[in-house]
Amino acid sequence: MPEQQFIHLHLHSAYSLAEGAIKIPDLIQNISHLGQAAVAVTDTNNMFGALEFSLAAQKSGIQPIIGCQIRLGHEGQELVLLVQNDVGYKNLSCLVSDAYMETDDAHKPFVSWGELEKHHAGLICLTGGLNGPVSQYLLHNQAKDAEKALLKLKKSFGNRLYMEIQRHGWREEAQIEDALLDLAYKHDVPLVATNDCYFINRKMHLAHDALLCIAEGRYVSEVDRRKVTPDHYLKSSDEMIRLFADLPEAIDNTVLIAKRCSYLLQAVDPILPPFDTGEGRSEIEELRHMAQEGLEWRLENFVYPHHLSSFGLTKGSGEKEDGDPLVKPKDEDLEIIAKPYRERLEFELNTIIQMGFPGYFLIVADFIQWAKDHNIPVGPGRGSGAGSVVAWALKITDLDPLQFNLLFERFL
Repeated sequence: MPEQQFIHLHLHSAYSLAEGAIKIPDLIQNISHLGQAAVAVTDTNNMFGALEFSLAAQKSGIQPIIGCQIRLGHEGQELVLLVQNDVGYKNLSCLVSDAYMETDDAHKPFVSWGELEKHHAGLICLTGGLNGPVSQYLLHNQAKDAEKALLKLKKSFGNRLYMEIQRHGWREEAQIEDALLDLAYKHDVPLVATNDCYFINRKMHLAHDALLCIAEGRYVSEVDRRKVTPDHYLKSSDEMIRLFADLPEAIDNTVLIAKRCSYLLQAVDPILPPFDTGEGRSEIEELRHMAQEGLEWRLENFVYPHHLSSFGLTKGSGEKEDGDPLVKPKDEDLEIIAKPYRERLEFELNTIIQMGFPGYFLIVADFIQWAKDHNIPVGPGRGSGAGSVVAWALKITDLDPLQFNLLFERFL
């Protein structure tokens, strides 16, 4: 990389839902046009775009740096975490998952200091700019707490911690910048310059402002709402170098950080976890058992009544509406009705087993049944999946494939 180069390390793509307005293809195209060798995507509390971003950047010869802007504590303070290696990617994945799984519904997703201390390896930490814990304490005249927060971060990240300096034209940034620099020099924490990007260029500022209003249900004319400045765009290296001409090391460190990150996310085939049958049966045995048991339930409750009613027959007792006694069917009548279903089930099971999909069916049946047990609406089936008798027997779908002449071959 050239000596005086700049790398964007704090950027929100459109995967920062209702917040960022930078589409991945547009990002890669513009980074290439700006001649920057690398770029980080640090979406808020998620890594939804990590794979698309990583593959698109690699294809264009740009180094992708996977990261995340993550909330620290329910107060809303933020940090930027960047992946250095495989260990860091797994740790960041854990932190993001825990932010959603362990957070009470009353709060937005966040990680605790304890979780951060457990999952810091392989990650570079930027102090989060204006919304970071150090800056927030300084803005509230809590200098001692700001220093404690910085030391706490340094204890976890060591030389992987950087003091993030931003200049978007906000009064608050200028108000605390000297204090941030003093703390950084006092505790030997290197500086890094970032521009918190939400859109590609200045012309997009008004449209992005409208996006923030939509996200919060507010009006553009309202004053006391979230806003960003026209400077929150994807600036060129020259613009950032001029902006931080008095702190050249903060620019140089963006390149250094990029060099310290060497993780490339690759596409892999889906990896299904083994299905725990709980009965000591294999997945194949469990699938056969559940499908055959489920088919009998479907036959008893839906197929037999549907077929027999048209002949004035019933499996129960009683009378027809005209008062004549109902005639019970013979076992051979039921077997004639069931035969095509059992033959179709066996054909499908053999195909599914041969293709290595028993676990897939068991997993899908498990979460579909869980949803139904918890009053979560589940559709009767869609597309080619509705053509599977196995899926119907497992209660994944609710359409009788034979009644509607649906083909299993379209599904697998």
